[in-house]
Amino acid sequence: MAQLSDDCFAFAGPLLPVDEAAQLLADRLTVVEGVEDVPVVLADGRILARDLIAPLPLPPFTNSAVDGYAVRGVDLPSGEKKTFALVGRIQAGGGEIVTVGPGEAARVFTGAPMPAGADTVFMQEDVDLTHEGHVILPPGLKRGANARPAGEDVAVGQVVLRAGHRMRPQDVALAAALGQTKIEVRRRIRVAVFSTGNEIVAPGAQRGSTQLFDSNRFMLKSMLARLGCEISDLGILGDDAIATASVIKNAAAEHDLVLTSGGVSTGDADYVKTAVESIGTLVFWRMAIKPGRPVAMGVVGGTPFLGLPGNPVASFVTFVNVARPAIFALSGTQSGPPAAIRLRAAFTYRKKAGRREYVRASLRTAEDGTVEAMKFPREGAGLLSSLVETDGLVELRERITSVEVGETVSFLPYASLL
Repeated sequence: MAQLSDDCFAFAGPLLPVDEAAQLLADRLTVVEGVEDVPVVLADGRILARDLIAPLPLPPFTNSAVDGYAVRGVDLPSGEKKTFALVGRIQAGGGEIVTVGPGEAARVFTGAPMPAGADTVFMQEDVDLTHEGHVILPPGLKRGANARPAGEDVAVGQVVLRAGHRMRPQDVALAAALGQTKIEVRRRIRVAVFSTGNEIVAPGAQRGSTQLFDSNRFMLKSMLARLGCEISDLGILGDDAIATASVIKNAAAEHDLVLTSGGVSTGDADYVKTAVESIGTLVFWRMAIKPGRPVAMGVVGGTPFLGLPGNPVASFVTFVNVARPAIFALSGTQSGPPAAIRLRAAFTYRKKAGRREYVRASLRTAEDGTVEAMKFPREGAGLLSSLVETDGLVELRERITSVEVGETVSFLPYASLL
């Protein structure tokens, strides 16, 4: 577990910019200890603990990129067709030993090793065959065409993946191509998550007339799972400061991060605030972000505590901008902020300068074929339908005060945020 100082998240400014929040987390949070070996097939989404160095070149031998006929580059036809004598046939994966000499060609297939002496391959569809064991090759091909040299893709000893890299399916493929059966990765981040308040109940439980079914905890657990976390679901904590303090203290002792939803504002009924302050420290970040209200960061027994807003859209947006970089910092990953897509706005909007806003939007293809973003027709940080019925968030940075139809905006697909 990371051991943090009580005041490590302190911020003296009036409003904390989004980028500064992410940087503060990166600077203050330390990578958790512990690594493990996992089978390559299970490495997707895991964080590499050390550099992956190629133990062999890729491809490991020079081979043909097409089905065709291999010849020596010095014998290539120039100006007119030329006849070559066939001297052998090499299958992919075969052990045939064939040598091509002057005026000779060998039949090769995609992935087959190049015959000795040959460095160029004619595609079979460009070749004429004779009945006397010869092949007629056309002019115009460059020396080395359709041959894949050993090490063309990866050189032996090359660092192909750096420590801290978050593995993707294509990375898994590369590791497998290098003959790896296991990969050393950092252990999963252990996160305790719960919702708070007497006003919510778990789905399936008896709901009172003034209660809501809990949704944030399920959303946050799903988002944590996509980031590769090991999750402990602590359920719903009622409005009892003493009991809440006990649960949080125990959770902090066994986890790398404690994450809550709701109950951390400055109101008299926000019992999580009182509970955390009784067993650790709590700092409210008045973030310059919308949707989102003050986000709580704290330390309990050396373990970071993060309190997100209770409204689901605000909880989603602050998770992306605060919890996500916190988890990456604890994981030791080098993953940066998601890359935005630039596209055309199909809406008008006004906002305050100095605050970053995230507008829920759907994509459509206009009559001129251009992809554009349409704003969800209703406002409100409590509208779950606004997350379900849209494709992502239009990010309006601090200096922007308005958006007009036809302007270019930055769009973050939901898939890029997790």
